[in-house]
Amino acid sequence: MTSVSQIIGQRLYEAGCRHAFGIPGGEVLAVMKGIDDAGVRFTLVKHENSGGFMAEGVFHRDGAPGVLIATLGPGVANAINVVANAWQDRVPMLFITGCVDESEAATYTHQIFDHSQLMRPITKATLRMTAESAEVIIDKAIAIATDDPPGPVHIDVPINVAIAEVKAALGTRRVPPAPSAPAPSAAFDQAREWLSRAKRPIMIAGVDALYHKADKEILALVEDLGIPLITTYKAKGIVDERHPLVLGGAGLSPMADKVLMPLIEDADLVLLAGYDPIEMRVNWRNVWDEGKQVVEFAATRNTHYMHQASLSFVGDIRAGLSALREGVSKASTWTATQVGRSTKALKAIYRTDEEWGPGALVDVARRMLPANTVAAVDSGAHRILLSQTWHCYESHGLMQSSGLCTMGCSLPLGIGAKLAEPSRPVAVFTGDACLEMTLGELTTARDAKTPVIVFVFADESLSLIEIKQRANGQPNLGVDFELTDFAAVGRALGGQGFDVASRSELEAAITQALNSNVFSVISCRLPRKAYDGRI
Repeated sequence: MTSVSQIIGQRLYEAGCRHAFGIPGGEVLAVMKGIDDAGVRFTLVKHENSGGFMAEGVFHRDGAPGVLIATLGPGVANAINVVANAWQDRVPMLFITGCVDESEAATYTHQIFDHSQLMRPITKATLRMTAESAEVIIDKAIAIATDDPPGPVHIDVPINVAIAEVKAALGTRRVPPAPSAPAPSAAFDQAREWLSRAKRPIMIAGVDALYHKADKEILALVEDLGIPLITTYKAKGIVDERHPLVLGGAGLSPMADKVLMPLIEDADLVLLAGYDPIEMRVNWRNVWDEGKQVVEFAATRNTHYMHQASLSFVGDIRAGLSALREGVSKASTWTATQVGRSTKALKAIYRTDEEWGPGALVDVARRMLPANTVAAVDSGAHRILLSQTWHCYESHGLMQSSGLCTMGCSLPLGIGAKLAEPSRPVAVFTGDACLEMTLGELTTARDAKTPVIVFVFADESLSLIEIKQRANGQPNLGVDFELTDFAAVGRALGGQGFDVASRSELEAAITQALNSNVFSVISCRLPRKAYDGRI
């Protein structure tokens, strides 16, 4: 006999899933055993929200859908944030929850509410598992989660269904659709003509180009046709940021916008490569004039109305860009020197050469950590500064919550990435308030044996909000707090702990952390208002 839970595990394994995260409850024990039997390792977390971010961290390293498991009621409710994050950040995720059987729910109300009603606005689909259609439902869930745009799918599994014998079904395997480039058309000919004569083109690459693996195609456009590249934060590293025509990430820093937006205004062609403005501040709405030549390659149709394009092609980003590039000669007059003036202007804003401060922290870490280090950053002022100064040399090099900008994401993202690829160094950059939200997950790092290095920007303030308060002439309220001894907490929870306040102390701590087989917490004491004029 093959049970529903075993089928779920087998299909997840066949989809490439090797890790699942969550907190057990009686309603999901059969599901947990089913996936474990199939070879999908279950990791106990301290909060379902963190479990979802760990699942995303795994996805960024192995490309398989993330798997989060929660029991009924509070377990489901605890995951709302991370499910919404997966929906906005294009993260394919299977959110599997336990529930009571319908006959039981007719008269039993303890911990019971309608999971599907809660999940429907923040998932691509919410499904209820049955024994008769188990193979169809799990196949459908994986397909929907990975289809454009990728995102979370919820599956509610009743207790007795989880242990029921699967009824054989036919035709449950869907063949993934083949990548599609734009069909020959007058519009596509026009796009190629504009590209062939553009003297000052500029390209913006976003999250969909990242997930469509369009790295080589974008690099060819940058190098062969001399097109400077701006990326969203999520797409950082899609071309090595040491490249002289790469301008780095944009989206949340008004200071960076002052440098980058004039380049867009002066461009005679704007090429959008998988660019979704869900990552951007409101001032990125309609940043070019109506008459600007804008060519867009998107995974899905424009429903956001943050911008419009002269020509829009919906389909596979990689195939579309490859077809656009074919046979087009370079007309761009951009030089590395011209682009270099903008990159120098950006460097002057963020001042990583300071004696000590948040920029110095990033400078020392990037210099000392191996080139293949995977980084995760939390939300707040430190994220904006780090996203402008941490150079990514490959795709998925900097993980973060971009669409939702949720706090408490970086530590679990880092743990998930380390589980998926243990040989890679993993650096977690977090604010002090962010880490206080997820301190319990340090024990997950301990138990899962993931020696991540946690850098804490410890300035005793919600700096980004404090800056906004001052800018609005409002009093300081609810943003400052006392410093936690993070180094002591790290040691108490089974890792290493360091308290540093200089470049030399930070260098010594990183050296020890790189040689450790347990996690390290490096608390970097910073003055309040250290981000003034820099984000």
